[in-house]
Amino acid sequence: MKKLIATAFFCSALATGAFSQQVCSAAFLGNKMIVDQYTKTGYKNEISLKATGPLTVNTVELNEKESKAIDKIPFKVAIREKETNTIKLFSKEDFMTVEVQNILSHCKKGDQIVLLTVDDKHALPHNEIAVK
Repeated sequence: MKKLIATAFFCSALATGAFSQQVCSAAFLGNKMIVDQYTKTGYKNEISLKATGPLTVNTVELNEKESKAIDKIPFKVAIREKETNTIKLFSKEDFMTVEVQNILSHCKKGDQIVLLTVDDKHALPHNEIAVK
């Protein structure tokens, strides 16, 4: 419930601010939104090295009870290495869906998966996913 309210608040803030032309989107693993916890200091957006399933970025419909993926949007994937803080492009390909295990096979614990929208129509406020 807290995650939905926080995400809805953030997306509403985008809609009323300088990003009024952007549609809010979120990362999903399977049919579940990845960001799963909000606190006063930030949000929790992480997956296990053993995670499996399709990774997508979707426009979202949010209400107090659920977050629902609507339309898939194209995205790119990069990996931020923990040791060097270097960001490397995972692939030049634009993805609509990618098996998360394909990405995780290039990651170590502590790395970050970075998702990039390919146009300026979509806001992706929680674009870094910690690998635990």
